[in-house]
Amino acid sequence: MITAIVLIKTSVDRIPEIAERIAALESVSEVFSVTGTYDLIAIVRVKEHEDLAEVIPGRISKIPGVEGTDTHVAFRTYSQHDLEAAFAIGLDN
Repeated sequence: MITAIVLIKTSVDRIPEIAERIAALESVSEVFSVTGTYDLIAIVRVKEHEDLAEVIPGRISKIPGVEGTDTHVAFRTYSQHDLEAAFAIGLDN
């Protein structure tokens, strides 16, 4: 699974509607409304690198009100949840 973090600039007066439309897209697992240079951050998970082109410029960027994106592809995922689950295997509470 390939994970991309997509930083999104939008029309400020339409952030909630744009976030909902992005969140409804297949392959988008989460959308965060944030402070700072960007208005939204979307987490996109796909099977193949080629699928990123379909989701990000092909769908997210075409939503009215999306002004620009900056995409970062993850090399590895480190998660506290994953570590806790691994150590809990075989343990009874």
